[in-house]
Amino acid sequence: MNIPHIPVLLEEVKEAFAGIDEGYIIDCTLGYGGHSEALLEQSLHVKLICCDQDAEAIAFSQKRLERFSERIIFEYGNFSSVIEKYGHLPIRGILADIGVSSLQLDKKERGFAFDSDVLDMRMNPLQELSAYEVINDYSKEALEEIFREYGEIHEYKKLASIICEARAKEPIKSAKELSKLAEKIGGKKTIHPSTLLFQAIRIEVNNELGVLNALLESIKNANLQECRVAIISFHSLEDRIVKQTFKFWSQNCICPQEVMRCLCGNNHSMGKLLTKKPIEASNKELKKNPRSRSAKLRVFSIKA
Repeated sequence: MNIPHIPVLLEEVKEAFAGIDEGYIIDCTLGYGGHSEALLEQSLHVKLICCDQDAEAIAFSQKRLERFSERIIFEYGNFSSVIEKYGHLPIRGILADIGVSSLQLDKKERGFAFDSDVLDMRMNPLQELSAYEVINDYSKEALEEIFREYGEIHEYKKLASIICEARAKEPIKSAKELSKLAEKIGGKKTIHPSTLLFQAIRIEVNNELGVLNALLESIKNANLQECRVAIISFHSLEDRIVKQTFKFWSQNCICPQEVMRCLCGNNHSMGKLLTKKPIEASNKELKKNPRSRSAKLRVFSIKA
């Protein structure tokens, strides 16, 4: 079977879940199944719940992981609700590799690539909102907000104006057209001018930050015990959410800063942070897989 994908931070993910030899690990973002396969090989008695909202990813990984079929539950859907559905099981690990999968990036018909002939960017092809509607139907003010908040684009007003002027003549139908418009404002020399624009649109289309927050909230509310949570993010907005959430989870006192003495009971810690700084790809991995350059892994251990 041809495996067209190298999972990021694979050895680091295996290390994060090393020693877990029973119960379930949830792979919230199955994709091509690389992380799941490694975890199943590493722990012979662990079972996996493999989740993805992309039917193509599920179909591919079902074939790839067929030899482990008795140890896998495949879940088709968004990972924001997977904890709530399976929280009654002995969950010992949760892995989420946030962002666009290689399956989606490499297929130009999905509209994620700068040179795609379509304008789509839906992680779930069945959802209604796509990049086409965002670019052609959103108001200039709404586009400015998305570019500023989700792309952290310095010239967000100018970019929104350029897009609105272009779509007034005729609809923008492809990622290729959109990328050419982005080139008019330039950008940092180290990244393609379209990178931050496409990031912003993709986050809006797929509600990526909202889904991540929902996942973290569902983990908190599930009252899990002896569970490790490992999250890989690919841009600063996601990493900031994970960092701040893990920090809050580790605090015993959750009183507001203005309170002179603790009133909350000082016993709210869910566990401990296992990564004071995010784990990043080694030079060896970067040479093999350049897409890992933005990956950041943070790990939290929920106490018994």
